[in-house]
This record gives sequence, C-alpha cells and structure tokens, in this order.
Amino acid sequence: MISNIITMVRKELIDAARDKRSVMAGLYYAIGTPLLMCGMFMLLIGQMTSPEDLNIKIENGNNAPDLVKYLSSQGITHGDSLSINENGDKLDVKDIRLVISDDYAAQMAKGLSAEITLIADNSNEKLQNSIRRLERNLQAYSSEMGSLRLIARGIDPRVVQPIKVNVEDEATPDSKGGVILGVATMTMIYAVFISGMNLAIDTSAGERERNSLALLLSHPVSTRNIVLAKVIAVTVFAMVGLLLTLIISKISYAFVPWQELGFTVSISTEFILLMLLTGLPIALMAASLQLFVSFMAKTFKEAQSYLTLVLIVPMMLSMAASYNIAPDTLQWLPVSGQQQALIAFIKGREIPMLQLLLSSLTTFIIAIGLAFGMERSLKSEKIVFGL
Repeated sequence: MISNIITMVRKELIDAARDKRSVMAGLYYAIGTPLLMCGMFMLLIGQMTSPEDLNIKIENGNNAPDLVKYLSSQGITHGDSLSINENGDKLDVKDIRLVISDDYAAQMAKGLSAEITLIADNSNEKLQNSIRRLERNLQAYSSEMGSLRLIARGIDPRVVQPIKVNVEDEATPDSKGGVILGVATMTMIYAVFISGMNLAIDTSAGERERNSLALLLSHPVSTRNIVLAKVIAVTVFAMVGLLLTLIISKISYAFVPWQELGFTVSISTEFILLMLLTGLPIALMAASLQLFVSFMAKTFKEAQSYLTLVLIVPMMLSMAASYNIAPDTLQWLPVSGQQQALIAFIKGREIPMLQLLLSSLTTFIIAIGLAFGMERSLKSEKIVFGL
C-alpha cells in the first residue's frame, strides 16, 4: 500500500513539474508577497519618521505670527496655487484652509479665547491624515499658550492637571515587533492555500477534462490510495510555498529599518520550525478542501471560480486572528487557532498548547473527512465523467 502511494505521489509531482507555468503561478505568491510587504513597510516607515511638509492656505496669517511660526517649525506652511519650492517645482498645496479671525491678536492680548477656523473636507481620505496632523499641532500650541498664561498670573500650570498618568511600557523591542510579524503570519498561512491550488485543480478537474481520470481509476489501485496520493502531492506543493515564504521573509525583513520605530522584527529559526509544524495540518486540510471542491466542479474554470470563493473563509479566519476579533470563539478553530498560538510565540508569551493541539486536531479531522468524501465521490460516474 505504501509503495503504491509513493508511486502515485511521484507520478503526481512529475506531472505537475512538467507544467512550469502552473508551478510558478502557484509560487509567485510565496515569492512576491514578502517582498511587497517589505516594500510597503519601508514606505510607511519613511513617511512616519520623515513626514513631508504640509502646505495649506493660511488666511490672515499676519494676525498670528507666533502661531504661523510654530506651525512652520512643525512642517506646516502657507502655500497657494503660485507657490514653488526650492527646486522651482510647483508646491503640492492641500485643499485645507486655516482662517485666523480679525480680532485674533486683540483677544490673545486680553487673555481671552481667540478663534481660528479649519475648513476642509473630512470625508476626503487623502486629506484625513493632514487634517489630523494640523489639529494635533493646533491643540499642542493651544496647550502651550494656556500654560504660559497661567505662569504669567503666578499660577503653576500643574494646578489644572490634578492627575498625572505615568505609563510604563513593559513591551520589549521584540514583542513590539511581534505585532507587525503577527500580521505577516496571515500572509504566510495564506501561502499554504495559494501555493497548491493550481495543482489541486489540475490533478482533479484538469485530469477529468483530459479524460485521464477515468483511465487512472481503471488501474489496479484502490481509490483511497489515489486520493491519498493526490492529497500528499498538493500538500507538498503547499509546504514548499510556505517554506519559500519563510525564507524570503527572513532575508527581506532584515533590510527594513525597524529600529527607526523603536522595535525589531526578526524571523528566527525557532519560528520557522514552529510555523512549518503548525502549517502541516493546515496544508493537509487545504489540499483536501481544494481537491474536494475541484472534484465537485464540472470544469477547470468552474473549479477556479469555486475555490476563489471557498478561500475567503480561511482568509477571514486568519484576519480575525491577526486583529484579535472574537479570540475566545476562534481559538479552537482551524487556521485561527494555530495563528493565535504563533502570535503568542512571536510576542514571547507562553504557547497555548491545549489551544494549538485542539485546533490542529480539528484541522486533521476536517482533512480526513474531506478525503473520505472524495473517496466516495470518485466511485460515482457523475463525478468521474463530469456528468
């Protein structure tokens, strides 16, 4: 029995290797996703650590020279449609207006509240970050002016702050980086589903369209061995995709300047081994699920359409685990349970072994159930011939 399964697995892998385009299509995700994520992280870090100058329209700026000077020190300056930068290029002036009232200087001199009006479209997604940045700086300036007024009247500014909250963050640089890496595990786990999908479709619906499935079933090999061989072959491709994702992530993440945000992100050998160990049952379930759905479909294209919809479920489970949505409900389910255990390991916490074992056991049970379902379906002429 074992020799038959090994022979069948070798046959499936050789058939898959002949179609190099299909193989690479399945591995493009594993190779490209870590690189794209690193590029995205580097861009975000650059924007957060070195924010660009914000050019807005400041009306009646002469009435509040100190405010304008303060905003300028924070990278917020006045600009209009005719403004140009040092290189002679036209400035990118945001559609934000800061209107300073005519009596601003008089009100400030009297120690009263001076009015300024911020005019912008808050529903414009491209302006929201700029609006929040301007609001934060205006509030900081207002707080500073309030403290100076109290000092001028001989009042300690701490009088208006009855409670001073000191926050001590016990998070280590590695555990802070675990938040980022926890989100990255979502893409790593999803690589298991993407890497073997093309092979799963080709070895089921594809073989049926080529009329080779019926020929295969006519050989003196049990249907169970055929199903096991196909599941193992797809699982091998899924694990190869996961391994590639981990290796490329380990290399590429080292080039991201995480230290500029005060934490570190590193993919250790222990994490890679744990990821492969927890990813194996997920790969078996993914292979069984994709083969089962592909056999139920009548054509190759129909199988692709069905799998695109089916893969939304593990993606949602993975996203829920990454963003800590309903953790008590999801900790025992496939994908989300394993991912929560991985996130705990990344952050330096104790691995919830009971949760990991039960979620992995549930994953195995689902894979076995789907395999039995395939075995029964392949005994039906409707499935074999796509009737």
